[in-house]
Amino acid sequence: MQKANSDEKEQLNYERRIKRQYERQGHPYYASARLRDDGFIDPVDTREVLSQAISASLNKPHGRKSYYGIFCM
Repeated sequence: MQKANSDEKEQLNYERRIKRQYERQGHPYYASARLRDDGFIDPVDTREVLSQAISASLNKPHGRKSYYGIFCM
């Protein structure tokens, strides 16, 4: 009887640790701090960032063939 109770406590502690880790590592800042993405944009700055991206894409010389694919981490 004591062993079953101990196993249940261990299981609950294990689940709590996993949930706590999931909550911590699931936060957007956690991924960005480890360079798993390019950061994120404040919604207030969305238009400016989008206009910069469009401007940069329009300034790319045309006619040059790229031999590279898409780079992802």
